[in-house]
Amino acid sequence: MRVFVPGASNEPTGLLDAIAARPECAAGVTFIQFPLPGMNRFDFAGWHAEARMESFFLSPVIRESFAAGRVDFLPMHMRRVYSHLGTCRRFDLVLVQLGRAGGEHFRHGPNLDFLEAALGNASCVVAEVNRSLKPPAGAPRMPADAIDYLLETEHPLPELTPPEVDGVSRMIGTEVAGLIPDGACIQTGIGSIPAAVLAALSEHNDLGMHGGLIDDAGLALIDRGVITGARKGIDRGLHITGMALGTEALYRRLAGCPEVVFRPARYTHEVSVISELENFVSINSAVEVDLLGQVSAEMVGGRQISGTGGSVDFMRGAATSPGGRSIIAMTATARGGKLSRIVPALAAGTAVTGARTDVDTVVTEYGVAELKGRSVDARARALIRIAAPPFRDELKAAWKERRAAM
Repeated sequence: MRVFVPGASNEPTGLLDAIAARPECAAGVTFIQFPLPGMNRFDFAGWHAEARMESFFLSPVIRESFAAGRVDFLPMHMRRVYSHLGTCRRFDLVLVQLGRAGGEHFRHGPNLDFLEAALGNASCVVAEVNRSLKPPAGAPRMPADAIDYLLETEHPLPELTPPEVDGVSRMIGTEVAGLIPDGACIQTGIGSIPAAVLAALSEHNDLGMHGGLIDDAGLALIDRGVITGARKGIDRGLHITGMALGTEALYRRLAGCPEVVFRPARYTHEVSVISELENFVSINSAVEVDLLGQVSAEMVGGRQISGTGGSVDFMRGAATSPGGRSIIAMTATARGGKLSRIVPALAAGTAVTGARTDVDTVVTEYGVAELKGRSVDARARALIRIAAPPFRDELKAAWKERRAAM
């Protein structure tokens, strides 16, 4: 069998606990999921020697099974994941988690990214109705006649604790916030730097939200009246997201926020949609950026540590938005300052997540490097200027050598 399992904050853990308790039923089964670290705790391929998994993201939980060859990792941008799931070999089962939205109406939980595609490609739908889940008011309903089997459960949703924001992250957040005009429409990821960016936007006006996720910090800006969506060309007054990741307080609050609207990845990550949003600013992070402006966001030393994700969808969307900008925000160093994140060239065997043509701006605690519309030499000089000082001479020498070979 092929079984699709939603990930992130809407994983149907009651159904999965039942399978885990009888691992023999996983023999010969391939589970398909986009898991997120810190949220999804099941290693499906570890349940049985004949179980397998297809994944679009590598989390620590499935690392051992990936090393053993029982997990097939598919590198895809999120918009393509949606299309793939709607057209790949049909799913024998699609598992979903729902909540009741008054009476007998069912509503999806706080993650809609790929569900629509999977449900449209399902032979059978098994729904877990979680009595503890107060579904987001802006999530769509699930028709009762689309459900083949139903199980009632009661358990809390997985929470993602807001990250601690240190001084370096605050410096980067301030730099990024200075690049965002009032009325812009923003997209951010998760982690301490995105949290610092959102915190630094607290005095902005009439920002919009259109992205893959909303967290506690994003909701705080909505409640503060900073994110209003009042100047958006489409979805005016609405805040568009694919999932919610955060605390129980966030999930509870979204049950009363119909203006936070959950849409699938075919909408949140679709370039033609983003092109209708003026001043769309995409803010993402990276593991490394080389002097050509190439971005690696998923590998370290040739080792896959995460996944392709949706950052490039948003980078390319920003390129089509009038006044749009794609920003890579990251610390200048790693391992306590021993390694520079700005490198002469990406190491052999390291995948390029974002092409040099996708990135407009790179920000570290040492400043802003504007790459858009600049020559290869100007781009390299700008990146060296925002590298940590101990590495700048080495980077200058490396660029001189690389430039001579061009």
